[in-house]
Amino acid sequence: MTRHALVTGAGSGIGAAIATALHGSGYAVTLIGRRKAPLTVLADTLGEHTYVHPCDITDRVQVNDAVEAANQHLGDIDVLVNCAGMAPSAPFHKITCEDWQATFNLNVNGVFHCTQAVLSAMRARQNGRVINIASTGALKGYSYVAGYVASKHAVLGLTRALALEVANQGITVNAICPGYTNTAIIQQSVATIAKKTGRTLDAALNHFTDCNPMGRLIEPHEVAAAVLWLASDAAACVNGQAIALDGGETS
Repeated sequence: MTRHALVTGAGSGIGAAIATALHGSGYAVTLIGRRKAPLTVLADTLGEHTYVHPCDITDRVQVNDAVEAANQHLGDIDVLVNCAGMAPSAPFHKITCEDWQATFNLNVNGVFHCTQAVLSAMRARQNGRVINIASTGALKGYSYVAGYVASKHAVLGLTRALALEVANQGITVNAICPGYTNTAIIQQSVATIAKKTGRTLDAALNHFTDCNPMGRLIEPHEVAAAVLWLASDAAACVNGQAIALDGGETS
């Protein structure tokens, strides 16, 4: 029987890379995101055994509907990858309440809603994988992204607590913590820094690559490879872990 993985934030960046890798490894994949168009483009590229369901994961009703529909189309969900997230940037004293709440709604409450929605069935089957895409921001602090860092610390805390609750039920819960990753979000940030500071694009990029002792960005396919491993039988005893993909930044 084909295993079924649901990936949130699947329309672009890390989420799209994860969905692509899972599908390429034989999984049926449900693609979740707010915007239908990029999900549909990815599904068309991947081909059969994909299901697209636009969904705002901050809305519990929408999440429940999405999971129910995914189960009907592709069978019970074996692997949940919580990848959707946002990272607004501002000095702490300029963060608005609206941005703070929006960050937690997506980065933390979204993980809560999606995980609760799939967990009962996983417990009934005594089998499942929950993989949360956190960040090195779950392991250390960064300036000007206090809301993001706080939310990712919360995701890691949830990961560790839930892992203990389900450890004897055939379910594992882990977090992957990438450093700065080569996605459109980083490229936009590089352009913004260059525009505001007058630096070249290469110099602005160094703001991010200098954090990594390897002197480069993490690639989305490297995050996807870690997901494949955590989803595999080879990682059956790995539980409650924060796996840093950062070239040694947090070592």
